Amino acid sequence: MTRLPRPSIPGLAATALAATLALGAAAARAQTVVGVSWSNFQEERWKTDEAAIKAQLEKLGAKYVSADAGGSPEKQLADIDGLLSKGAKALIVLAMDKDAILPAVNKATKQHVPVVAYDRLIEAPGVFYITFDNTEVGRLEARSVFKLAPKGNYVMIKGSPTDPNADFLRAGQQEVIADAVKKGDIKIVGDEYTDGWKPEVAQKNMEQILTKAGGKVDAVVASNDGTAGGAVAALTAKGIRGIPVSGQDADFAALNRIALGMQTVSVWKDSRDLGREAASAAVALAAGKKPEKSAPWSGGAKKMTLDSHLLAPVAITRDNLDVVVKAGWIKKEELCKGVAADKAPAACK
Repeated sequence: MTRLPRPSIPGLAATALAATLALGAAAARAQTVVGVSWSNFQEERWKTDEAAIKAQLEKLGAKYVSADAGGSPEKQLADIDGLLSKGAKALIVLAMDKDAILPAVNKATKQHVPVVAYDRLIEAPGVFYITFDNTEVGRLEARSVFKLAPKGNYVMIKGSPTDPNADFLRAGQQEVIADAVKKGDIKIVGDEYTDGWKPEVAQKNMEQILTKAGGKVDAVVASNDGTAGGAVAALTAKGIRGIPVSGQDADFAALNRIALGMQTVSVWKDSRDLGREAASAAVALAAGKKPEKSAPWSGGAKKMTLDSHLLAPVAITRDNLDVVVKAGWIKKEELCKGVAADKAPAACK
């Protein structure tokens, strides 16, 4: 019988040291606390984002702590103080108000706590900005509507005036319809911001626009699915059906409206990808490293150059609803709820 040589004492010591170092490294990672400040959980999608952030942080050995400002810019300032006091080594911030948030961001920066501006721009030195290409989202929304209604009375339902994304979206939309507006083929009969992105505010705005326009509206470019839902509710109450309506976020209700023929497009921004990338960026920044996916960007109002990562969006219409089903974003049963067999899109057959 062949005997294997015994490990030497130095060999055992080296093995023990390696194990100790490995445990120490794991412990260090476990001590990385990432604080996430949410503007609110009004939109369906934020729950998906949160799940993705949590899963990635857990994978990286970091700890997740969070606070929900409930739509209050003032509470969000206090929330960030609270996250810092809990030992956050990096912050992911979905800002309710791009300007009101600045004192909290500056405070974090002074404490050498890096800040990831999540989905919504925060123009402050040192901030890492991660979002989807919102100007392209606006283009995709307008293109889908314009394809069906190249002429007529248009309503532009914008997002919150405190959210820079609202203007990025609107700029992209305008690029698509500008020539038609100039020619007089398109007349914009309503162009309103939606405070807090609230569907009920969008519905009220749409009702007022319909009254002013005498009900003569041919298309609605709504900037997200919540505002699209409000617009559709106002249109339906007036007996107006079948006109093109845009949105974004691929909310389940919106995807179902597309299947039903009540909404034209929802620009899908797979927030699972955004959440995962933001979590990875936060952990890298907390360790003093630059995120792997990073490029300079200076498209904000202040033209401040920030390190950024902009993900690509996808327009979802009746023609490609199967994309979100195959991706596991929504179940076919939920997508196709209430859809008549004779009017069903391919994804529901």
